[in-house]
Amino acid sequence: MSLNSLLAAAAACAVAGSLALGSAAPPVAATSGAGLPGPYNAITDVPGIQVGQVQSTRFPYLTGSTVIRTPDAPVAGVDVSGGAPGTWMTDILSPTRYNPGVDAVVLTGGSSWGMDVATGVMRWLEDHGVEGVPIVPGAGIYDLGNGGDERARPTASWGYRAVAEATDGPVRQGTVGAGTGALAGRGDAELKGGVGTASVRLDDGTVVGALVVVNAAGSPVNPKNCSLLGAHLGIGGEFAGLRTPSRAECKDRPGPDRGRSTTIAIVATSASMENGAATRMAEVATGGLARAINPSNTYGDGDTVFAVATGTGPKLGNNNFDDLAALNDIDAAAANALSRAVVHAMLSATSTPQFKSYCDTYPSACRHLGRSGTGKAHDIDTKG
Repeated sequence: MSLNSLLAAAAACAVAGSLALGSAAPPVAATSGAGLPGPYNAITDVPGIQVGQVQSTRFPYLTGSTVIRTPDAPVAGVDVSGGAPGTWMTDILSPTRYNPGVDAVVLTGGSSWGMDVATGVMRWLEDHGVEGVPIVPGAGIYDLGNGGDERARPTASWGYRAVAEATDGPVRQGTVGAGTGALAGRGDAELKGGVGTASVRLDDGTVVGALVVVNAAGSPVNPKNCSLLGAHLGIGGEFAGLRTPSRAECKDRPGPDRGRSTTIAIVATSASMENGAATRMAEVATGGLARAINPSNTYGDGDTVFAVATGTGPKLGNNNFDDLAALNDIDAAAANALSRAVVHAMLSATSTPQFKSYCDTYPSACRHLGRSGTGKAHDIDTKG
């Protein structure tokens, strides 16, 4: 057996997350430079990254919030490529601004109403020793009316609880957190979206991770054979068991564009970067959405990707020629991790009375997948 085969087999046993899944085509063996997933195959494999999630599925609610806590206030960047974004505190992340680092990033349901969640996160940070004004940028998905009441939205108390729940362990995926009310696709083709995450350790030891909330006007499904567009980018056997759906299941499912969607995400690396390089990482990672969702960045989407670099060593700079090779490798890994995270989100999603998941719509594709739900996501008590 070749060394690459041994590494891929070992990684298949080591990969952990809320869903242990594997590939739509034959599993993609790790190659030089491709790397292997981290222990959790999650963004929390990047040192200095913690994730907390809350949600409510008790009617009239079907929504939630995901908070990425960064205790060491790393440098951050952002790319807003969608035509209808619902974001806040993103201007301060620009390379032309004073950017001291972020204390947390909020990804939430509730569209622009989700800004309330960031207020709760800021209060928790203030209560737990962060001085001055906590820097908590974020973005919301348009999940209003996606199975819940349009006025049943996350509040500040949800953000307070989510950041309090944040850990650096496994991340629960699917219909949880900010992905609770998420959908993907159009009309009759709408599927449940959700939260997904992935990571990779590069040959030099650098760790790159991604977390996404898939709520797209575009579709992550290949219209030719109903496979997931990003599954071919899987590494280390993470999608082993995933198959192309049967022809009988792969039906034409046309439908009008919902018009108001949004996929939001964050990528992270253990490398140290200047702000310009972190911003560039976010821009390149946006290409990972385009590989896994078609179309992306439409006028009906608010697609937004944040990026953080948690390293403490010499900062990689996009104006330093000697740093460009390393930055290219990190940026490419971030884009691939984001594509893989989209696949995990779709495979981890669960059906609701109104909308079916990918695996319930195409059961032949998922029949041989292994499932092991891990990670926390707190259910908010919305009674009364």
